[in-house]
Amino acid sequence: MALNIIIGTQWGDEGKGRVVDLLAAQADYVARYNGGDNAGHTVTVGEKTFKLHLIPSGVIHPHTIGVIGNGLVVNPAVLLQEIEMLRALGVDIHPERLKISHAAHLITPGHLALDAAREQARGAGKIGTTLRGIGPAYNHKAERSGLRVEAMLHPEEFEHAIYAHIEDVNQHLEKLYNAAPLDARKEAQIYTNYAAQIAPYIANTSALLHNALQNNTTVLAEGAQGTLLDLDHGTYPYVTSSNPTAPGAFVGLGLGANHLGRVVGVTKAFQTRVGEGPFPTETEGTTASQLRGTGANPWDEFGTTTGRPRRVGWLDGVLLRYALHINGVTELTITKLDVLSGLGTLKICTGYRSGENIYADLPLGPTDLNYEPAYEELPGWGENIMGTRRWDNLPAAAQYYIQRIEALCDIPVTMISVGPEREQIIQR
Repeated sequence: MALNIIIGTQWGDEGKGRVVDLLAAQADYVARYNGGDNAGHTVTVGEKTFKLHLIPSGVIHPHTIGVIGNGLVVNPAVLLQEIEMLRALGVDIHPERLKISHAAHLITPGHLALDAAREQARGAGKIGTTLRGIGPAYNHKAERSGLRVEAMLHPEEFEHAIYAHIEDVNQHLEKLYNAAPLDARKEAQIYTNYAAQIAPYIANTSALLHNALQNNTTVLAEGAQGTLLDLDHGTYPYVTSSNPTAPGAFVGLGLGANHLGRVVGVTKAFQTRVGEGPFPTETEGTTASQLRGTGANPWDEFGTTTGRPRRVGWLDGVLLRYALHINGVTELTITKLDVLSGLGTLKICTGYRSGENIYADLPLGPTDLNYEPAYEELPGWGENIMGTRRWDNLPAAAQYYIQRIEALCDIPVTMISVGPEREQIIQR
């Protein structure tokens, strides 16, 4: 069959989890290919809300096999907590249903401590990381000094390796950041215990997925974060430490491009981001309050991982077109269209203004966003659309809003979500 890739076209938090959950109904394997537990995917099924950070969202479907690919950095404590959370909510997770790449890298308490120390040292120039140790773990991977998941298969050597790793980190904490050292012996024992629990899940997932594709099964690749947080193609340096873009799926899962099928880009009907960095269409006041919500609902604009209120603004068509180009997106899914109900006049950024010039595309990529957004205003609608399931039943203004996105991006919008639950979707 095919490798279908789900990617975020903004700064993450686009609602990819619920799209993966929807498409996983026709998939055999669902595989995460980048990032770590800095990601947060929320899926609502009836009265149950699943908040996942490492395990692919698609495992909620009992027929799927979840894969954590080699491109991830894995905190074993978080992974084991998620397994128990899913079991408590009635999802059967065991080594035949969840596979972890032997080549993924581990996040340790040393990485968490380094992350906090480095961010504090940056002062006013902080990046706004989630403090989950993601960056330091990828640093060690690039330096060829990281610890891979496969090390957990050899308990005695693994305990020594963790001890030596923490001792090395302590040198940096004390001498560079004047921070308190960690207890290397204690952490080594804790991680040796984790290793015994995780070892049954470890596999050569590249070979597993390759063989699955060769045997005509469908693999759904689940990206974390979003295009504008990509290490190479995002708003550098305010980015993550991996490649959330569609090409990252091939490296992060150990697969070739010959099996590629659909590339589904997910975007909110508006724009959000967490943390520092440029945001040309950011808005404040009453409009921002309605877009963000109060935090009372799981789907309000507060970080799944951090709980931080997200910055919000109007949809940025310039950045969206850029994301479609970078990823080779074949179709778009628009989420949270229902949030725009009752806003009155809506806006979409269709270009960037600099003096008398208006740019329809980014002159130097998303690291150069020092522009004033040029907006097109569109009529809003007052109807509550959360119960709508057919395109023809949407208000005319809501249909026009979607059609303008299609025209600006020259790509079809095939799915529209009008609420957080599994069935609150319009398929075209």
